Amino acid sequence: MSTPSEPGHDRFEPDLSAIVGERRQLINLAYRLLGSLAEAEDAVQETYARWYAMSRERQEAIDSPGAWLTTVATRICLDLLGSARVRRERYVGEWIPEPLPDRTEWITGPAGGGAEPADPADWVTLDESVNMAFLVVLESMTPAERVAFILHDVFRYPFAEVAEIVGRTPVACRQLASSARRRVRAAQAPVVPAAGQAGLVRNFKEAWEARDIEALVELLDPDATMIADGGGMVGTVLRPVEGSERIAQYLIHIAGKAPGPTLLERTVNGRPGLVAQHAGVTVTVAAFSLTDGRITRIWAVRNPEKLRPWTESGQAEPAS
Repeated sequence: MSTPSEPGHDRFEPDLSAIVGERRQLINLAYRLLGSLAEAEDAVQETYARWYAMSRERQEAIDSPGAWLTTVATRICLDLLGSARVRRERYVGEWIPEPLPDRTEWITGPAGGGAEPADPADWVTLDESVNMAFLVVLESMTPAERVAFILHDVFRYPFAEVAEIVGRTPVACRQLASSARRRVRAAQAPVVPAAGQAGLVRNFKEAWEARDIEALVELLDPDATMIADGGGMVGTVLRPVEGSERIAQYLIHIAGKAPGPTLLERTVNGRPGLVAQHAGVTVTVAAFSLTDGRITRIWAVRNPEKLRPWTESGQAEPAS
């Protein structure tokens, strides 16, 4: 603890507190840029490593440490986005962004040890900019489009600041964000109130548990698509399943396996979704997109590396 007799410490400790306090903002930004909590955590860790690698004099010469951290984190993410396309070309099957639970259900812990609540600084704010449909659209953008769009349209940075962060002109950043915005509008489905989506997801769960193929077909849009992500680590379909009848047949096939999965209604990236468990272990997290009262998209994440925040969360009671 500092005292008035310790010169310089009073000035530096508030700065240190401010630096640490930026972590949640950086995690939120990096997750939206990368679509992966694990990669976001790595990017933020690298950002802080660069900060602490600087001398005390260099740190104190920076007028706005928060802006410095944001710039560095964004540039690290931009580099990762450039290499991600190459990595995902080698990915086994379809790649889906990493799903996130509601913070009340988010529990992590060391493998084989007792689970502990996640650090509040690691919570990602669950709003429309992280719902699965939105994240999937972001995956279709170029790295530069994604960064300019997220910084400006989601985090409200003016284009002059975006330009400084990404190393382009404000005009170029404005054009990138505009192009990204057109992609979002082209793919955007009407927003379904959470209560309406929860009811439809519940009906879907009940039909799946009852192995009622006709009810499942009725709940699905005729042109619905289901995409599964196993990452080559667990068995799943490697290509999208298209059409309500084919999806329903596939789900009935899964339910027919012994033992069948236990289905739980959970919040997935801020929207109602489902979690499937075997013997109390989360094995699948499913997100949904709805249009006109029917399910149009199902994204089922089965890659265990993407289910870390869910490892123990299924044992918690859902928030009332």
